Amino acid sequence: MKAVQYRTVGSAPEVVTLPDPEPGPGQILLRMTAAGVCHSDIAIMSLPAEAIQFPLPLTLGHEGAGTVAALGAGVKGVEIGAAMAVYGPWGCGACAKCAVGKENYCLRARELKIFPPGLGAPGAIAEYMIVDDIRHLVPLGDLDPVRNVALTDAGLTPYHAIKRSLPKLVPGSTTVVLGAGGLGHVAIQLLRAMSATRVIALDVSDDKLELARQVGAHEALLSDSTAVEHIRTLTGGRGAELVLDFVGAPATADIAAGAAAIESDITLVGLGAGRVAVGFGALPYETTVTSPYWGTRAELIEVLDIAHAGDVEVHVETFAIDDAPLAYERLHAGKINGRAVILPNG
Repeated sequence: MKAVQYRTVGSAPEVVTLPDPEPGPGQILLRMTAAGVCHSDIAIMSLPAEAIQFPLPLTLGHEGAGTVAALGAGVKGVEIGAAMAVYGPWGCGACAKCAVGKENYCLRARELKIFPPGLGAPGAIAEYMIVDDIRHLVPLGDLDPVRNVALTDAGLTPYHAIKRSLPKLVPGSTTVVLGAGGLGHVAIQLLRAMSATRVIALDVSDDKLELARQVGAHEALLSDSTAVEHIRTLTGGRGAELVLDFVGAPATADIAAGAAAIESDITLVGLGAGRVAVGFGALPYETTVTSPYWGTRAELIEVLDIAHAGDVEVHVETFAIDDAPLAYERLHAGKINGRAVILPNG
């Protein structure tokens, strides 16, 4: 089979040919229909050798959808040919967090060297993929896998981040979305579907600001030195009850801190190494700063239910598997408008 791998430290991803995998006991083999390309992949490929905790080469892709091609011994509850989305943050399945579906916060993953597919375990940008357990599959039903595969991360991650702040997103509230790219443009749609909050989107790209307007942002502003002043003006000086930073760079973290209201939530999702200072007087009273990770399997089911209702649509650019290295180049250059999706068998 063809697969896209990160093979050596510092190298670009490559298209390679590997033996077709076979499922072992309890495992499921998927014939991949679609796989998303994410900035997290670039973060993995930017790590120095001493920081990489899994063996190379690594088949990339932590957003995956496919049809069941074969079942390992003992697998029940899924049929050959069924269309499935892959729940990415795999855990041990037995600790206190996994027991309530929070495998994204598995207490033993590091100890047991359990990695998500594409972020340590073999991933989805391949013609076939092994899924370790049926609990890591969610039925897609009649959803288009190409247009919805990114919801397994670019939908689930913002959904999880928004859901914890819903009590604050009442009529009259404001949410700032920093970064209107892959996750941000989905977050805007989720905010509109889930709450009455006013959405102010920020980005450095005019194309992404236009996309933000198209998917429902009430305001779209350049993310520059005047952004905080503009947000304060738009909110009558109060600031935003929720700030979602999907960039996470020092500059956007500074905007997040400057835009926050009293009793607000600042949620840092992006991997840009930004920090928000916490302490009395550093932020408005009772501001909470958090950095969530992915989401639960139950939340992925909820996200797909929102997609079934037609309330969220991921803007995608598709690439053949042989063009996957180009997709990563374009993503790194900020030239993907929405989400890049690889068609491994297309």
